[in-house]
Amino acid sequence: MKTNYFTATTLSQNDVSSNLSSRLVTYVAVMLLGVSILAVAGHAQTPTLHGAAHDTRHATGFPCH
Repeated sequence: MKTNYFTATTLSQNDVSSNLSSRLVTYVAVMLLGVSILAVAGHAQTPTLHGAAHDTRHATGFPCH
């Protein structure tokens, strides 16, 4: 008797579309969070917050001006 160590799993069309839509929602949420953080830090009127964001951009090598 031959032992098969790899088992094939079949996904239904609903499982695949559910997984894709879940990933899409996650990606969109992460993008919105990132844009929101950049917008808040970039347009902040508080010198401390703006300075901290500015220093972080320089520390990571992200051009800011």
